[in-house]
Amino acid sequence: MSDHPAETRTSAHPQHAGHPDDTSHDSHTRHPAQERHCDVAVIGGSAAGLAAALQISRQRRSVVVVDDGTPRNAPAAHMHGYLGHEGVAPDELRETGRAEVRAYGGEVLSGRVVGVHRRDDGRFRLDLTGGHALTARRVLAATGLSDELPALDGVAEGWGRGVIHCPFCHGFEVRDRRLVQIVTHPLGLHPAPLFRHLTDRLTVVLHDPTGLDEEAVAALAASGVAVEHGEVGRVLTAPEGEVSGVELGDGRVLEADAVVVGPRFRARVDMLAGTGLTATPHPTGAGDVLTVDQRGETAVPGIYAAGNVTDPSLQVLPSAAQGSQVGAMIAFSLAEEDLHGAVRRSGEEADWDHRYGGPDRAWSGNPNGTLVHEVAGLPPGRALDVGTGEGADALWLAERGWKVTATDIAGNALARVRAEADRRGLAVDLLRSDVNDPAPFGTEAFDLVSLQYGSFKRTPDQRGLRSLLAAVTPGGTFLVVHHDLTPLRDPVDVATQTRMYDPEAFVGVDEVAAALTADPDTWQVEVHETRPRPPGAASTHHVDDVVLRATRRAR
Repeated sequence: MSDHPAETRTSAHPQHAGHPDDTSHDSHTRHPAQERHCDVAVIGGSAAGLAAALQISRQRRSVVVVDDGTPRNAPAAHMHGYLGHEGVAPDELRETGRAEVRAYGGEVLSGRVVGVHRRDDGRFRLDLTGGHALTARRVLAATGLSDELPALDGVAEGWGRGVIHCPFCHGFEVRDRRLVQIVTHPLGLHPAPLFRHLTDRLTVVLHDPTGLDEEAVAALAASGVAVEHGEVGRVLTAPEGEVSGVELGDGRVLEADAVVVGPRFRARVDMLAGTGLTATPHPTGAGDVLTVDQRGETAVPGIYAAGNVTDPSLQVLPSAAQGSQVGAMIAFSLAEEDLHGAVRRSGEEADWDHRYGGPDRAWSGNPNGTLVHEVAGLPPGRALDVGTGEGADALWLAERGWKVTATDIAGNALARVRAEADRRGLAVDLLRSDVNDPAPFGTEAFDLVSLQYGSFKRTPDQRGLRSLLAAVTPGGTFLVVHHDLTPLRDPVDVATQTRMYDPEAFVGVDEVAAALTADPDTWQVEVHETRPRPPGAASTHHVDDVVLRATRRAR
């Protein structure tokens, strides 16, 4: 598999039925633009976006999260107030969230959305870096906010560490210490009573008193808080990099262990401009947000939003909660639409039907070289080609006397197999199914089950893997050929490229091997190795195959 999704052969994602080294594969080295289809595209992969994606994927909807790795809380080492995750690093929560989404087949792509537009058919096209695109029935913006820090020397350098803004996020950690709170706009005074309760060594500096509530200022002074009227020059740091004080415009220095500032905030919604959506001013006057209704839907039907982009006060826990709720609303909207249309649509089918919907063949029409090598010595019998794509492997097997059943989720792909089989006068049974469907291969068992260059979406109960293993008759062969995924472990520059395939959302060959070796009474693993691709491979991304061949022991 690769970040070129059309290289993937699966029953949830159909295989390419051509030789893996044909020109269509070779073109991957030039990073051709790809378009994928899904039920829901989520922009932003932090708490709100991942929580929504989890809800949606558990409703058997195809969901793709596009994450550029720039969460609002990136500077923070820990997060607080999240029940069950107190003190956990934000990155740790995101990694856990990604794993949970992927456990249900949701994909998390590293990349960036640069534009969103409504298509004539009512769906949305999301333009991604690298020239790629997603088409989705619904869009969720979980893009968060950008903090606009006061233009004071030392503030940006200490942001998220010695320079803080939220008494709930950082207050306990600076309790009883020397705090200097710099007020640069009216809302900046808002947390002062909370910080006053956390420490009796609070000084409030009114850097910009415009619009401040004078009664609130007087109440602070009357309660014993030191109030300074005057501009701040800079935030000072000690040699070790820790905040040491605040230098005022008149040259005086206020010693401090931490500095409090109130940033302004901007909703990250530029990518939505093509839909007509823009941010609206927040009632506090300190920034702007994206307005939504009770269901989390924006003024553009089909586009939803959740998290800080809708409410700057949300910490990680309520952001996740809102994302979960909005994800449920999106699932309801899709279900209601399908109900009225009397259909049960599959985003996976739409994705792969689109890829095989063009006028040209996707692959060369040659069988995969590793299949030919591994099967050549087997006596013909009943064969199951899982995720047949355009059917080159299935047709090759049929020409050599095998009774072949070929499955795929894409009706367009199966139509091509049927046309080619009829042209050659070959008998191939075709079955449109997803490996995660109930009984995806019927009740028959097979002497050969072949899964070439593919995998299938994860489910916590491993339904797809169990169905594959159950399809092999006693004495039969199970053959899996997979791309070496090592290149996909390298980071991608999201400013210029989007990785269009998420291998972690699919069951990989190593997991299949683990299931086989865990049951030695049933399975004998004969081959599990990485080897060079068959002669002629031109791809610089995938020059090695991972080959797994096992035999089901006879009873």
